[in-house]
Amino acid sequence: MTAQTALTLLLAIPLGAAPVIYLAGRIALKTRVKSGGASARILAVLALLAAMVPLYYAAMHFTSTGPLTLDINRISLQMDGISLLVALTALILGLCVTFFSTKYMQNDEGEEKFFALLMIMIVGIIGLVCATDLFNLWVWFEVMAVSSYLLVAFYRSQPDALEAGVKYLVQSATGSVFILLGIALTFAQTGVLNLHEIRLAVSAGGNSPIILSASVLMLIGFGVKAALVPLHTWLPDAHSQAPSGISAMLSGIVIEAGLVALLRSTGAVIVSHTTWGYLIMAFGALNLLVGNLMALRQTQVKRMLAYSSVSQMGYILVGIGVAVYTLQPEGAAGGFFHVITHSLMKGAAFLAAGALLYALRMAHHNHEPLTVSDLDGASQRYPVTAFFLAVALLALGGLPPLAGFMSKWQIFVAGFQSGNSLAIALVIFAAINSVLSLGYYAPLVNRMYRHEPSDLVKEGKPISWVMVLPLVIMTVAIVALGIWPPLVRWLTTPAAMSLLAIFGG
Repeated sequence: MTAQTALTLLLAIPLGAAPVIYLAGRIALKTRVKSGGASARILAVLALLAAMVPLYYAAMHFTSTGPLTLDINRISLQMDGISLLVALTALILGLCVTFFSTKYMQNDEGEEKFFALLMIMIVGIIGLVCATDLFNLWVWFEVMAVSSYLLVAFYRSQPDALEAGVKYLVQSATGSVFILLGIALTFAQTGVLNLHEIRLAVSAGGNSPIILSASVLMLIGFGVKAALVPLHTWLPDAHSQAPSGISAMLSGIVIEAGLVALLRSTGAVIVSHTTWGYLIMAFGALNLLVGNLMALRQTQVKRMLAYSSVSQMGYILVGIGVAVYTLQPEGAAGGFFHVITHSLMKGAAFLAAGALLYALRMAHHNHEPLTVSDLDGASQRYPVTAFFLAVALLALGGLPPLAGFMSKWQIFVAGFQSGNSLAIALVIFAAINSVLSLGYYAPLVNRMYRHEPSDLVKEGKPISWVMVLPLVIMTVAIVALGIWPPLVRWLTTPAAMSLLAIFGG
């Protein structure tokens, strides 16, 4: 399989599968086939498994010959180190979420829409990280965003879910307007939309007021989707009210894809890497502090995990900010390593919490949120699921030898090795925040293992193996990457070099 064919199929398979999944589900529903949603569920899993094949060939071509380029008329896509890392993460997490959701979403109204939209979200992420010009970057960004709006508000009969969806839509749509204005100003000043050509034009002409305005607009617009503080206010509601699988996708890869879009677009118009490095590190510090402080006061499990995502994004920003400021790849490699580990840790945490929510509330036709006190003594009734949730939480808190510790450690080491006083102070601040995060992770683990079972736990339904299997896979990966971090070095090092190339390193 050629490199161009592999990249084409990687996008075509999930994109083409979406309408097929929807139609198969609707036909089964119209013909009143028993368990009509089964066809949609099976096709969704098969589509993502099939997409793994061209991704494998694309990875092989990348490791042997470098970035892959696909030109279709005026549409140009390129798979570099960042694209490969995000695409692989999105497909693996998406496959785990899809398999988990085959039971979680079973017999829900509009089940076929859920799986079709999930396919569109995944292909939007892949297209976004492969785009090489601002227009196509925006188009793929909107594909990802629109599908995520509908998925957040999937339980539209629930007032809180509908409110979260509308809030997410309004804030993201406002961000999209800012992005379009930024793109228009950039094109008006440079006459081009290709990211590399924009950087050359800006470097030659200097930072004019128009380009400065464009960079601010795009920073705000993409910053909403990347959950940069103070643009993060949609996130707690959206993540807590969405189906648990979508919460895992939003936290595990969607906000990271938004960050990639932010880095690619603003990296082309902000010529000074030191200025951009300062900005990224400042946002990293804000995300760490605000995310942790807000998570500490939450009583709902999914809202706590949502604010935790704001904080975890801070570590990624710290690593990338140090790399951009110093033009040294180690920090970026640590930041991208944390993208991988965060997708696994937060994916496992949301899916485990979702499995418990399903067993304790949804199986009783109760859509109220899962609270921290509901999980009292959960390990006695659900030892396997409670164990996987505990591992994910402790890994997010940075306990060795789990993956979260290793990715944070790599970021901290890069900061100290830079020799820069600001970077060193920032990683010390990040390390303190990592300890602070145990203030909300550890009590939840304690409640599951050391408290008497709550009434909900006593009356809970069994958890299907279909929900447990993705947790097994992600937990094994969390432990494996904690013990042997070089397993993903072939992904993180090229991603770091691709990032520095954006900023002229």
